[in-house]
Amino acid sequence: MPYLLAILLSVFTLTGCQSAYYSAMEKVGYHKRDIMVDRVEAAQDSQKDAQQELTSALEALSAFTQFDGGELESAYERINDQYQQSEDAAADVRDRIAAIEDVSQALFAEWQQELSLYTSSKLRRASEQKLKQTQASYQTMLKAMKQAEHTMTPVLNTLRDNTLYLKHNLNASAVGSLQGEFASLEKDIRSAISQMNAAIAESDQFLSQLKQ
Repeated sequence: MPYLLAILLSVFTLTGCQSAYYSAMEKVGYHKRDIMVDRVEAAQDSQKDAQQELTSALEALSAFTQFDGGELESAYERINDQYQQSEDAAADVRDRIAAIEDVSQALFAEWQQELSLYTSSKLRRASEQKLKQTQASYQTMLKAMKQAEHTMTPVLNTLRDNTLYLKHNLNASAVGSLQGEFASLEKDIRSAISQMNAAIAESDQFLSQLKQ
């Protein structure tokens, strides 16, 4: 992003005035459609990051359940670090989805309003049809994103429970206690990763529709 756009982004993000932000960006040739593309791509990146963090958290817990000697404190610290990073990654996914919803409202409202400006009925109908197709694709993408985001909740809950338990039970018996939790957690993480892959695929389809 050019330096001027980066400055505008930081300024208006801090103020929280999205309408002013969109107007300012349009004055430098950066339109709502462009912002939408950037935000969807950013959401895809955040989902990929979340997948990696959840996978790393699973690996850390797996290593602990197979623990056969050594420093339990260091094993706990790794699990706790991965839990915190997973929480941060999930929060980033939620923020990215919210940003997409914000710009989508502005983009579709503007598109709908501008239909009345056409003098050519043929072009107006074509634009209206494209708007409806884009909105439908957007809704499919948004639903997939939110479903994927929701699948992270049980994972984070389990990771939090395990981390809290280990914090106060750093002994050999804790290893056995968490072994029963591992299979369920692994299933939930695999489900979350699968849902995020589906959301990323829907995002690709939406971007393809938007760029046509």
